Amino acid sequence: MDQEELRALLDGLSQGEHTVDDVLQRLKALPFESLDGFAHLDHHRALRTGFPEVIFAQNKSPDHVAEIFQRLQQRSKQVLATRVTPEMYALIQPRLPEATYHPTARALYLDREPDRKKRPGVLVVSAGTADLPAAEEAALTASLMGHQVECIYDVGVSGLHRLLAHLPALQKARVIVVAAGMEGALPSVVAGLVSCPVIALPTSVGYGASFGGLAALLAMLNSCAAGVAVVNIDNGFGAGCLAARINALAGEHEHA
Repeated sequence: MDQEELRALLDGLSQGEHTVDDVLQRLKALPFESLDGFAHLDHHRALRTGFPEVIFAQNKSPDHVAEIFQRLQQRSKQVLATRVTPEMYALIQPRLPEATYHPTARALYLDREPDRKKRPGVLVVSAGTADLPAAEEAALTASLMGHQVECIYDVGVSGLHRLLAHLPALQKARVIVVAAGMEGALPSVVAGLVSCPVIALPTSVGYGASFGGLAALLAMLNSCAAGVAVVNIDNGFGAGCLAARINALAGEHEHA
C-alpha cells in the first residue's frame, strides 16, 4: 500500500464509503506480515520509500519466492524479484501467471500500471553487450519505479566514437547509469561529458585479472571525473533504484 492508496482509504472512511472494520481489515497486515517464520514482509516499505519491498531471489527456494511474490502482489501495484534464474522461473511460473519474466535482467516483475505517465530523465549506458544483465536490471528497476528509461548499449571505450555519436542524449539526461566490466573506464569518460550525476555500475565481465569485477570496481572508485557514485559489482537493482530517486528529486526541483 502506497501513500495514495492509504489516503484514498482514509478519505473513504471519513466520507462513509468504508466502515472502521473495513479499514482495520486492510491495515491489519501492516507494518509487516510473517510468513510461516521464513520471511517478514515489510508492507510499510512503499509508505516510507515510495516503492514496495523487492525480493532478492538468489539462494531462496522457488516456493518461498512464489509465496512472497503472491503476498506482495495482493497489496502492491508493482512487484519485483531480482536474480531469478530461468530454472527457478520455470518452477514458479504456474503460480504467478500474471508476472512477466525478463531473462536478460534475470528479473520477475508485475506492473499493474504499465501505461502510467513516467518521469523522463534516466539513461542507462553499457560498455558492451556482456554487461547487459546488470544494465537491464537497472533499467527495469527504474522503469518500475515510475521513470522513463532510455538505453544506449555497446559503446565502450575501445570504440569511443560510438559513445560520442550519442552526445545529445547523454547531455539531456538527468542521471546516467553506466555499466562496465573489464577495466571499468567508461563511467569516467561519460562523467567528463555531462553535468548530471553518473552512477557507475561495475560488472563481473572480464578475464582473470578483472577478478570478477573487482578491477572495474576499484577503477570506478578511483575515478578522476567529478560526480561519479559507485554501486557494488553487478548491482543493477541498486543502480536503478538510486537513479530513480535522483531523477525524482530533479523533477521535484524543476517544478518547485
